[in-house]
Amino acid sequence: MGISAGKSIIGLDISPGYVAAVETSSGGVAVERAAVAQLAPGVVREGEVADVDTLADVLRHLFADHKLGRRVRLGVANQRIVMRTLDLPPLHDAKEIASAVRFQAQEQIPMPLDQAVLEHQSLGIVQTPDGPRTRVVLVAARREMIDGLLAATRNAGLRPEGIDLSAFAMIRALYRPGREGATLYVSVGGMTNIAVAVGTTCVFTRVVAHGTEAMAGELAERRGLTLEHARGWLTHVGVLTPTDDIDGDSEIVLEARAVLGEGIRRISDEVRNSLDFHGAQPGAVEVQHAILTGPAISIPGFTEQLGEEIQLPLESGKVSEANPGAIGDIDAGSLVIAAGLTIDQVAS
Repeated sequence: MGISAGKSIIGLDISPGYVAAVETSSGGVAVERAAVAQLAPGVVREGEVADVDTLADVLRHLFADHKLGRRVRLGVANQRIVMRTLDLPPLHDAKEIASAVRFQAQEQIPMPLDQAVLEHQSLGIVQTPDGPRTRVVLVAARREMIDGLLAATRNAGLRPEGIDLSAFAMIRALYRPGREGATLYVSVGGMTNIAVAVGTTCVFTRVVAHGTEAMAGELAERRGLTLEHARGWLTHVGVLTPTDDIDGDSEIVLEARAVLGEGIRRISDEVRNSLDFHGAQPGAVEVQHAILTGPAISIPGFTEQLGEEIQLPLESGKVSEANPGAIGDIDAGSLVIAAGLTIDQVAS
């Protein structure tokens, strides 16, 4: 089937600390144009819009300054989003599947359905110990969270054409055919977004509030730095070079290294717990590959250290450029989810 990209759709990833907007080539996930803007603390909290007016103002200027199109597809990721895999009786009619999903959602979704936005995707007929079943992935999000996101984008003069889980977009952007077993995807930035996929099908996803943005905030608070300077120190210090060999204020260097170490250990605990939970599910496919993306991959040694902590070799996941200079000096890892939002589907 190949890769399909929505024509002139801008993928828009809104995270704590930053927003990323990407336009990709029509043939895949190669970036044609990209733009990133920093967000002040508190504008987006744990994946939910807390300050609609400020976010709208940032988006308005970002899209105007970079002359980006107005049609956008939005990514969502926070701890209150629920994903369930349902096995229904063998069904083929879309209306029957939708009706059956809504009926089961009353028991599967821990929120009142009148306060939720539901989306589902049929994975077709699968064989189970109970015989053939129609397997469906169901996603539910609180309506108030979606409403805040839509309000900010519309107030910025943008036209939301769709909303998708950031985890799904991450998988689409980084999927490569030919991998056996399951693949772990981890994006570390404003938050930590964890997903396990078999082929292109997400079988587990979880969002953790802690990420590099929280680490930068911690360093800024400890050493009296601006958030921008704290981000720069984390990248400058990294986790590879001996601290005695790093230029700059020695106290800040040591503090940055300590913050990074604490942050990586905290994230690795969450990733290991997620892998344990996935592995305990009936019929779980063993994770054989692992990919890290997001702003964290620009921090020297972060990928390797996290891989050691979770005892899985991690590779760095980035987007590619359609033309030289399309990304400019933007960290390619921070564009992955936005790029994946421009893709409708990708073949297994």
